[in-house]
Amino acid sequence: MRYFLIDDLRAEETKRLCEHLDAMDLGAGLDGIYWLPIPAHMLSAVQKQHESQCGPYVMALECEETSLRLELLVRARGRIRCECVAYASPELQRHMMGYITDTLKELHIPN
Repeated sequence: MRYFLIDDLRAEETKRLCEHLDAMDLGAGLDGIYWLPIPAHMLSAVQKQHESQCGPYVMALECEETSLRLELLVRARGRIRCECVAYASPELQRHMMGYITDTLKELHIPN
């Protein structure tokens, strides 16, 4: 699996991030796992075609005690296996990494 990793965080910092994500109702139903929605304009052509059947599309963020791991796989919440489940484009990867970085800044968490 390909992912973007931020480590060397303090436990209280990851806790604060998790509380922020919980308040946004992004929890995946498993402790420390969050579904980050993909902006509609950044979906691939296949994902746009499959959106009504397979969507919504998300990327998984795993919050561990002192690290964050963003999977670079775009998942379809409506289906596990489909051609629309694929690794994020370079543009989407940059966007989502920027989103994580900006969120940490907003929460005054150095990275």
